[in-house]
Amino acid sequence: MTKTVIDAGICGFKTYVEAESDDGQNVSLEIKSGCPDIMAMSESLKKLDAYNVVFGPMTDSPVYKLAAKHCSHAACPVPMGIIKTIEVACSLALPKDATVHIEKD
Repeated sequence: MTKTVIDAGICGFKTYVEAESDDGQNVSLEIKSGCPDIMAMSESLKKLDAYNVVFGPMTDSPVYKLAAKHCSHAACPVPMGIIKTIEVACSLALPKDATVHIEKD
């Protein structure tokens, strides 16, 4: 099982993603979040074909399609975090943190 914690930033919401795949392609997700937008998305993200999520243009990914429908903030890092979790769960990528560090002078 692959587990990810996504701290979305200034909104204060954290999202917890658990992903599991037995065959390296089909993945089961469990998503918990304080964000109502992410929870609305999660209802359609229980079982996915990782190849449809990961490979191809962003606009074709079911995760980003659901984000476009449900998320009210275009800069939300949660959809990317969900996809990174799926990649690791299906052995399509190695586990490594992805970060965004912001400074304003």
